[in-house]
Parts: sequence; C-alpha cells; structure tokens
Amino acid sequence: MGAGLLIVLEGAEGAGKTTQLRRLEMHLREAGRDVVALREPGGTPLGTSIRELLLDTAAEIAPAAEALLFMASRAQIVAGAIRPALAAGRVVLLDRFFLSTYAYQIAGRGLPEDEVRSANALATGGLVPDLTLVLDVDPEEGLSRARSRGAPDRMERSGKEFHDRVADAFRTYLTGAWQAGHPECGPLVRVEAGGGADEAEVFRRMLEQLRRRWPETFPS
Repeated sequence: MGAGLLIVLEGAEGAGKTTQLRRLEMHLREAGRDVVALREPGGTPLGTSIRELLLDTAAEIAPAAEALLFMASRAQIVAGAIRPALAAGRVVLLDRFFLSTYAYQIAGRGLPEDEVRSANALATGGLVPDLTLVLDVDPEEGLSRARSRGAPDRMERSGKEFHDRVADAFRTYLTGAWQAGHPECGPLVRVEAGGGADEAEVFRRMLEQLRRRWPETFPS
C-alpha cells in the first residue's frame, strides 16, 4: 500500500471542527474511501484517559504539565494509530494536532516556544500533516457556540483574554512568514467558519480546498 493522507482540522473553541470532521468522514465513506477519524487528545485508551483529565473542571494542572499531557497523548496516537493507518494507505482525519498546542500552550498559556516545539518533535517523530484546515471564527461567536453544547470544560473556562490570544495565534499561523519558519506544520489553509455561514457552506469550502489538491480522493 502507498502512503495515506493526514488531514487535520484546527481552530479555536466552537469553530465546528468536530461537526465538519464527521461530515467529511461520512462523505469519504460514501465515496468508498478507506478513512479513519481520530481526535486529540484521545484516539487510544491512554489518550482517552488523558483527555478526561485535561477537560476535568476540578483538575488543577500547571501550564507545563498541561502541555506535557497533550504531548503524551500525541506520542501514543502517532505511534499506535496514525502511522499504522497512513502506512496502510488510509485517509486519516484528525480533530486537532500540534497546531493547537502552539496556540493554546504557547500563545494562550505563555510557555516557551522553543521548548514546546522540541517536545512536540519528540512526540510526533517528525510526522508532518499533508494539510491542516484552520476553521476561522470570531472567538466570541465560537465560545457562544461552545456554551450552547452544555457546561464548559476546563479549557473552555480559561477566560476571554486566553481565548482571544488563541484565536489571534491561529490567524498568525496562516501567514506565509510564520509557516516558512515552522515547516513541521506543513501547509495551512484558512476556512471561514463564522459570519452566519451554515454547516453545509463551511463543508463546501473545506471540500473545495481538498479537491484542489486531491481531486481523485475527494469526489464531487
């Protein structure tokens, strides 16, 4: 089998990543593609346990410990799920990857970039996404959507200033200058996910970007 594809969906809280990933997974399955959908943190028994801890509103977690917990989950999902799927020629759809760590732990929590990038290199073993779709939404709109889902988790409770920094970081990452200095992230593409656009329209915008690169894999 040839190498598969790793497609990552990123964005701030309430951007709609999880919804759009499910739509994309269903679209590919209906087209007969071999696809696996995963999320970070999670995707493995260890990752699922780490996810529960990270989102627990009763947990007190220092910023460095938070980052390292994400890295532990990432190392496990890369070794145990993503690399085997890619080696089998499958399309891997991933709800968050290390761009979120850069946004949430470097920009949001203020951790040193060089140290986080080094830890991430260890966790990923140099794995680079084929494409990351960054769903862009105003942070206020995104948090309003997140609140409508139910009680906020530990990350969602981090405060407006934190979430503003995260949203600003994702937009900075879309610039050519930033991407040139961070080749480990692979290509990043913005998808407008706010401003009144419904789920179907956001999905259409995503597919347009994917078909432009892989028309045979992502059919009309």
